[in-house]
Amino acid sequence: MLPSSALFAALLLFPALIQGSRKRAPLWSDRVNLVLVLVAALMVAGAVSVTLRSAEFPSYSPLLAWVGLGNWLPLFWGFWGFQPYVCDPPARRRIGLAIAAGTVPVLVSGLGQIWLGWQGPWQILGGAVIWHLKEGGNPTGRLSGLFDYANITAAWLSLSWPLLLAALIGCWARWRARIAGSGWRLLVVLGLVVAQVAAMLLTDSRNAWGVMLMAVPLVAGPASWIWLLPLMALALLPVLLATLPGVPALLQDPARALVPQSIWGRLNDLNHHSQRKLASLRITQWSVASSLIAERPWLGWGAAAFSVIYPLRTGRWHGHPHNIAVDLAFSHGLPVGVLVVGLVLWLYIRGVRQGMLKGHVFERAWWTAAFMLAVLHATDIPMYDSRINIAGWVLLAGLRWGSAKPGLPADA
Repeated sequence: MLPSSALFAALLLFPALIQGSRKRAPLWSDRVNLVLVLVAALMVAGAVSVTLRSAEFPSYSPLLAWVGLGNWLPLFWGFWGFQPYVCDPPARRRIGLAIAAGTVPVLVSGLGQIWLGWQGPWQILGGAVIWHLKEGGNPTGRLSGLFDYANITAAWLSLSWPLLLAALIGCWARWRARIAGSGWRLLVVLGLVVAQVAAMLLTDSRNAWGVMLMAVPLVAGPASWIWLLPLMALALLPVLLATLPGVPALLQDPARALVPQSIWGRLNDLNHHSQRKLASLRITQWSVASSLIAERPWLGWGAAAFSVIYPLRTGRWHGHPHNIAVDLAFSHGLPVGVLVVGLVLWLYIRGVRQGMLKGHVFERAWWTAAFMLAVLHATDIPMYDSRINIAGWVLLAGLRWGSAKPGLPADA
């Protein structure tokens, strides 16, 4: 339900979060939570600082600094409160399957948008629940479906893709074992895999394409690498020949005849390079943001300040700097950026050390889903959609359980 409606999902998740927080060992008994408490305190201090210095920057409303805390502080609680529901491999498998099943409306709305011409917005409860379904996609020609932008759709599809792959591998194993009812389940999941591949391609997101490929060997597991990696390399060779500059025409022309222009043209940016302005480039955004971080390194400029300052410096609007580490340091200060990024990296490393990538297929898929979402945040920030944000912290909570086991509620 989460991708379909953040409102309805919140009505279910909030009571679960309260229940998951009851009868637990104190929050401060886990040192990971203490890091988040420190981060929260620094964020609040930053908002106070921005408010007190508002006269120095009249174009920016200090209210934004306080509203922006809503993207972080409730999810810090969620990281702790959701842990009882992802406390072991069977629990993570159940949640993983729920995320994969919840992707079906995204696939149906997106493919209907591009292939059948569906358009919205479709809404209920006076707009409290909206499926955007912009005619022809948003941007035009790119699948966005019920989300408001193709990159957000690509992010959801990317985090659910490893979990769907795990479901496919599980169904395949059950079918090979000739378990009753496994045949039709395999066909259903295989159909969803085909639909999700098509949807990820149609988002025209290079990040999603990369995730689609990188997730396969990670979810399949090391035992398959001896044959899977050479097979993938062979399949990707024509794409590389068609995309990379400097390849002799003798090799590149046949490759471009084989690989659709929509793929190699997007990968080497041929389709859009003429539309790029210097101020729209990621490297320019990061450069400007870095100089601004140097001006206020400790507590930052405040949430959403980038969308105000960047147009003043470059003449072009961007809502964020397209990198989560840069955005954290810019908005909330370098200490916050270092602490949050360091904590997340630590969770990934601990997950690997605890054997998640060598464990059951859904353990591998869980770690991969969380990691791929982080990869996306190196060049974009889809977490500012609440549905992506919630899913991401649920995945991180599962990684925490893969490395240590804080106290459970008595009835968990």
